[in-house]
Amino acid sequence: MEYISTRGSAGAVDFEGALFSGYAPDGGLFMPRRIPSLDGDTLRRWSCLSYRELVKELCSLFITTELVPRSTLNDLIDRAFSRFRHKDVVHLSKLKDGLNVLELWHGVTYAFKDLSLSCTGQFLQYFLEKKQKHVTILVGTSGDTGSSAIESVRGQKNMDIFVLLPKGFCTQIQELQMTTVIEDNIHVFAAHGNSDEIDETIKELFADVDFARKHNLMSLNSVNWSRIMVQIAHHFYAYFQCAPSMDATPLPVVEIVVPTGGGGNITAGCIAQKMGLPIRLVAVVNSNDIIHRTVQHGDFSLSESLKATLASAMDIQEPYNMERIFWLLSGSDSSLIKALMERFSVSKSLKLPEDLHRKLSETLRSCSASDEDIVQAMQRCWEENRYLLCPHSAVAAHYHYSQPDSMPRCCLAPASAAKFQDALLRAGLVPQLPPEITALTAMETRSTPLERGQNWAQALRERIEAMAQR
Repeated sequence: MEYISTRGSAGAVDFEGALFSGYAPDGGLFMPRRIPSLDGDTLRRWSCLSYRELVKELCSLFITTELVPRSTLNDLIDRAFSRFRHKDVVHLSKLKDGLNVLELWHGVTYAFKDLSLSCTGQFLQYFLEKKQKHVTILVGTSGDTGSSAIESVRGQKNMDIFVLLPKGFCTQIQELQMTTVIEDNIHVFAAHGNSDEIDETIKELFADVDFARKHNLMSLNSVNWSRIMVQIAHHFYAYFQCAPSMDATPLPVVEIVVPTGGGGNITAGCIAQKMGLPIRLVAVVNSNDIIHRTVQHGDFSLSESLKATLASAMDIQEPYNMERIFWLLSGSDSSLIKALMERFSVSKSLKLPEDLHRKLSETLRSCSASDEDIVQAMQRCWEENRYLLCPHSAVAAHYHYSQPDSMPRCCLAPASAAKFQDALLRAGLVPQLPPEITALTAMETRSTPLERGQNWAQALRERIEAMAQR
């Protein structure tokens, strides 16, 4: 299994090479050269598997046994999920009005990113121990990625992680989950800017090839293929839990509704679909609606400004994983993708070619939800089920409640409502806080400010250089 850049100018790498990369050297993102295809018999056989076993089967298709023997891969994945609070790792709640909510948030930080990052952390440790190597991890976060990434590598001697959070754009709980981790290999920066500005800074450091090579820079954002790979399992598990029957030929279609920010989860869904899983995908976004506009009108362009919403982890204007989706749907046309993304990089505005837009709108449905829509969905779900949704999950529920058809449907729930007290209070609901979250407010915190007007990339370079000398 080889991995190639969406822009076609970087050499092919194996899984280890893709794992230890951020962006590919040509600015693109790594994707498998070939997407495995699964037949109906395989899907029927897999339908009886647990979530944990599904992750193992899917990862084994993308990681060769020469790199990681199958028994070792199984052990790494078991270890990754050992800290999850639910015995099944994830859980489907079947609620009234056909609302199926797949809870992906039973990990340490109460967010879905714990699933892919706990596995990725294990994969990293496996290769680093074999090669006696040190890496420097750069992560930008809009809320949940940072804490999940920190938990996946905290205390590890051969990894240092630098996390940039957007000050004032995360909830207090999200910020505390990052700033209260005091281990020596954890470096948290509170940037006075938004998620897109943070991503630009990280991209700048990866573009400095000599610096990136010298410090073994890598990313744990969903630019990293390993995260996308593990997230493919969400869609398979959701399908098997919600399909009315596995005996029919052809197999029934299930609609998967995906709250979407940077686009990692919806990219995983597109790959699952390409592998043969009979799903219809819906990308649901908040008022930062670039993906919705792209699906509906082929308009991949920034709005005038980023809007702060209740679904704060989705407050993103540049969903970098759309590049992977464009590449998939263009038939792996890397020269086209290179031209399109370089044009977007300069102008921040792109009209998709007609053929690519047609394929995108055939592959994805989309929906945008306002804060008012989010509040109403949270309230309705509570009134009908006594079930608290986080604001991101409520974006998916809003779509479900607006649909007249009774097609089998699964809404992915990316985070626990406990992390979003302000949104709950705005909806007139009472937060239910686990003791681990309540305890955060009494803990010591540590972070470094990055001020407006400061050269963030230079400040990070200096800290990374100082860390290397230590």
